[in-house]
Amino acid sequence: MAELRIPDPADRESLAAFIARAVRLDAQAFVRLRMRRAGVVEAWAGTPFEVLVTRAVEGEVEPGDVTVSGSELLAALTVTPAERMDPGPARDLMWRSELPTAAGWRAVDTLPAAVVAELADRGVTVARENVGPQGTPPASLMDQTVLTVSGSDTEIEVPMRCLFAMSGMGFVDSSVEGDVVRVTATDAWMRLDARYGAVVRRRHALLPLLF
Repeated sequence: MAELRIPDPADRESLAAFIARAVRLDAQAFVRLRMRRAGVVEAWAGTPFEVLVTRAVEGEVEPGDVTVSGSELLAALTVTPAERMDPGPARDLMWRSELPTAAGWRAVDTLPAAVVAELADRGVTVARENVGPQGTPPASLMDQTVLTVSGSDTEIEVPMRCLFAMSGMGFVDSSVEGDVVRVTATDAWMRLDARYGAVVRRRHALLPLLF
């Protein structure tokens, strides 16, 4: 049986808000909990925008890498909140996304959170007028580059789908003066860290295997 321990009630509340957003975007969402380092557990979830979202809090999970149902984890965090909780049965076979390694990240640039929020709001407005058959914006809109960020000899093209995910997860708070979104990258991944969580996506599509 898995066990999740989060000592601080504020951390339990912030993780619950993260999980609630993920479940709102996808009622069948699965959440991968894993230890980032001693004393810090991170939660990962997929989104309908084909990007990953993550948030870390102080705590522990046993085993150190386990996938559970988002709705069951949300119930554990909100119905009978306690320092120690059962996040639900392991559903490791349901997690099919690769996760980036913890090493090799380099800072690229920082963006004003208000600018990112404004671009996301514009994109959401356009998306509402162009909803695809699955209830999500068409791929042509989601794949449009809305930001090009450069630094540390690296250029990152940020597609609209990343900002859709940030907006849908409520990661950016444009009301906080001076708030920023940090852009980091590895050779294979990009990451946008905002106040309430991060969006992570591969920079380049994987080539299919040929047999």
